[in-house]
Amino acid sequence: MNLTDFLEPLDAIVLKRDTRSHPLMLGNFIRSYSEKGFPGLENTDIALLGVKEDRNSLDNEGCSLAPDYIRKHLYRLYQGSYDTRIADLGNVRAGDTVADTYFAVKSIIAQLLEQNITPVILGGSQDITYANYQAYESLGQIINIVSADSRFDIGLNKDEPLSDRNYLSKILTHKPNYLFNYANIGYQTYFVDQDALELMDKLYFDVYRLGEVRQNMEEVEPVVRNADLLSFDVSSIRQSDAPGSGHASPNGFYGEEACQIVRYAGLSDKLSSIGFYETNPAFDTGEQTAHLVAQMAWYFIDGFYHRKKDYPDKQIKDSHAFIKYVVSIRDFQNKINFYKSKKSNRWWMEVPCPPNLQRKYLRQFLIPCSYKDYQEACQNEIPEKWWQVYQKFV
Repeated sequence: MNLTDFLEPLDAIVLKRDTRSHPLMLGNFIRSYSEKGFPGLENTDIALLGVKEDRNSLDNEGCSLAPDYIRKHLYRLYQGSYDTRIADLGNVRAGDTVADTYFAVKSIIAQLLEQNITPVILGGSQDITYANYQAYESLGQIINIVSADSRFDIGLNKDEPLSDRNYLSKILTHKPNYLFNYANIGYQTYFVDQDALELMDKLYFDVYRLGEVRQNMEEVEPVVRNADLLSFDVSSIRQSDAPGSGHASPNGFYGEEACQIVRYAGLSDKLSSIGFYETNPAFDTGEQTAHLVAQMAWYFIDGFYHRKKDYPDKQIKDSHAFIKYVVSIRDFQNKINFYKSKKSNRWWMEVPCPPNLQRKYLRQFLIPCSYKDYQEACQNEIPEKWWQVYQKFV
């Protein structure tokens, strides 16, 4: 497959806006698809991908124009203390139908994942997450999705057309299903009905209110570390920090908190794609939101180049790189094994998985956790994260 069949090069004006006025600006290091040609993907770690699609957006038409606004600010930021290997693939051409655009996004991301390249999607509306998920499905990979969002985006009924407000329900009902776990961070209770909360509970999904998250941001890290795909809706950021969305509201994450979340994502050895959605230049005072999303992308890149490469897969979890702790819980037949990385001090816990399912769920029964979860187990309390996954195996 030739990627350029789906892509259009960046307009020269995007690349010329003082994005290379200093030799250490990212604009000098990102290899961009331009009229001069398509960047080779050899020696590439991260690929930027703009998706100019908003036809399935509800009340936020115009967000398809966001990718180039975000790029303008991202290219002006300075490279960190590492050598970046980033290619900008330009923008996905809008198809004759939205389904055509989804197919293009799915195909491009699948090829990037096969080449061990991490896509950073600059949207566009959040229903593009559905196409991102389909890329993993096409590779036969069971995944976890984390969404930073003030809502769950499950819609009212299954017969609604796909949109940025119900893409999650389309993922849940898709057959065959390759979603193992979904987690929402930052939902706001007045935007979520009780039926939706009960559904999340029945499916053993993890959902965290905005207040919970902001009380202890460090507890977000293991949640994000468990994701293969992070979908970030900028309307989950407070309107004063990110006015550029038709869904913006007065409450939400501060800009600094949003950057912290995506840096956690960058640091995760497991996470392999991320998308930033719903930025709309029509509402964006002084391009403030585009600038913030550019900084968020910078923090993801910074985290990526500080990865510790200490994911405790089955081959290394008992090696000298980890300290193993075994906790017995009163009146509970299973012991819980915890693993602490000597390299990063991060924690994981192991959930008993039936032998016939271990091959299928190889990446799912070692769960990222925190020292707090270990402390709970030591006090004869089963950690909620452990219990949620355990229920899916029994």
